[in-house]
Amino acid sequence: MTASKDYTAQEIIVVAGAKVLEDNKIVFVGTGLPMVASLLAKQTHAPGLIPVFEAGAVGPPLNVGLPISVGDSKTFTGASFVGGLNAAFELTQRGFADFGFISGAEVDKYGNLNSTMIGDFPAGYQTPKVRLPGSGGASDMAASCERTILIVPHDKRKFTEKLQYVTSPGHLDGSPGARFDAGLQGKGPYRLISTKGIFDFEEESKRMRLIHYFPGETIESVQAATGFELLVAPDASEFAPPTEEEVRMIREDIDPNGAFVKRAKKKVNKNINLTAQQM
Repeated sequence: MTASKDYTAQEIIVVAGAKVLEDNKIVFVGTGLPMVASLLAKQTHAPGLIPVFEAGAVGPPLNVGLPISVGDSKTFTGASFVGGLNAAFELTQRGFADFGFISGAEVDKYGNLNSTMIGDFPAGYQTPKVRLPGSGGASDMAASCERTILIVPHDKRKFTEKLQYVTSPGHLDGSPGARFDAGLQGKGPYRLISTKGIFDFEEESKRMRLIHYFPGETIESVQAATGFELLVAPDASEFAPPTEEEVRMIREDIDPNGAFVKRAKKKVNKNINLTAQQM
C-alpha cells in the first residue's frame, strides 16, 4: 500500500485508533474521532467489530453513514439490541466491553484523565479558569471497560505530572492492585494516542511508555513535549504513515462532510492572486 504524503494529525490518530481495535471485539464508542476510527476498523481489518453507543444501541452495522452523536438514529439502524443508557452501561459493568474510547484535556503518567476543569481544586471548582465538558460517560467507561484507549492532544500542559482534577480513573497511583482496591473493573488504560505518537502502559509500574512516534517526531521531541518522564519501549519505532487508501476512505467514505475530521486548509499563492487582480 502506498503511504500518503497528504494527511492531517486527526487522520493519523484515526488510523492509529482503528489499528488498535481487534476483530470480533466489543467497543464502547464515544462521539467524534472514536466513531471514525471504529468505522475505519470495520471497513478494513475488523468487520466483526461490535460497537456499543451510550444511548443504548448495541451492534449496529453502521452501513448507513457516520453518526454525529451517540444518540443519532444511525446508531440504532440495524442494531442487534436497543435498550437505553442504563442498559449500555450495565453491559460494561457486567464485563462485556472489550474496549472503551476516552478523551480528555489532561493526562498523567498513569493514564488518569481530566475533562472537568482547569483551576485550583477544590477551592476554585465553582469558578475555574476553564470549565471543560465533564465526564459524560467517560468515567463509567474508564471504571468498567476491560481496556481503554485514550486520545489526548500532546503538549506539556496536557501531559502533566499532576492532574488538576481526576475525571476518569486510569491506573490511579500505579501501585499493585490499585484499581481493584478502588472497586474498579477491567485492566485500565491499554493505549494512548496523541498527536505525536502511541503509548502503552508498562506492565509492572503502570507508567506511560512510548512505543511508536509519528512521522516527523523523535523520542527526544516527544519527551520534550511531555510534562513528566516517559518510559520508552526497547523497540520503540516510527509509526507508518496512513496509506493513500486509508486517507481516501476517511475523507470520501466515512466522514465526507468533515464532521469530526477537519480538512487541511489549502495554501493560497498570494503572488499569483495579486498578479491576477492587477491584470
